[in-house]
Amino acid sequence: MDYMNKKLLTFMVGLLLTVLTSTAWSGIEVREFDNKEQEVLYNQLMFELRCLVCQNENLAASNADLAKDLRDEVYEMITVKKLGEKEVKDFLIARYGDFVLYKPPVKKSTWLLWFGPFVMLGLGLVILLMVTRKNKDKKKEAPQLDKSKREDIRKLLESEGED
Repeated sequence: MDYMNKKLLTFMVGLLLTVLTSTAWSGIEVREFDNKEQEVLYNQLMFELRCLVCQNENLAASNADLAKDLRDEVYEMITVKKLGEKEVKDFLIARYGDFVLYKPPVKKSTWLLWFGPFVMLGLGLVILLMVTRKNKDKKKEAPQLDKSKREDIRKLLESEGED
């Protein structure tokens, strides 16, 4: 195989892999809205609401069936029922809990979620401080050898090396 054919084959394989792995072939949802405000609200909610299946993706990015159903439901609430942001969020929270929101409100039931990482960081720093202080104290308590004892140890080590 000559150089040109190898280049062409490499290009074709790369193109085939690109096409096969591309997300461009996935379905694109086309939504029609009565006005620009509804479209803006819909797009805003798609990025603020969490996919309950994927859990680390918003509704806009998720390809899960439940995410598609939720997108359809939000679209219907905005266009048919003419609900606003608060009403849509309240409905979804009542149905799925605060977990459906990427930024859940700060309240008693979500304190651990909001402040837990800071508490854990604080505990980690306290433990680190205690360990470093303990190690410093151990270094201070270490017995110091006087010159004569050091000389005795050196002689012992030298005599061991000669044997």
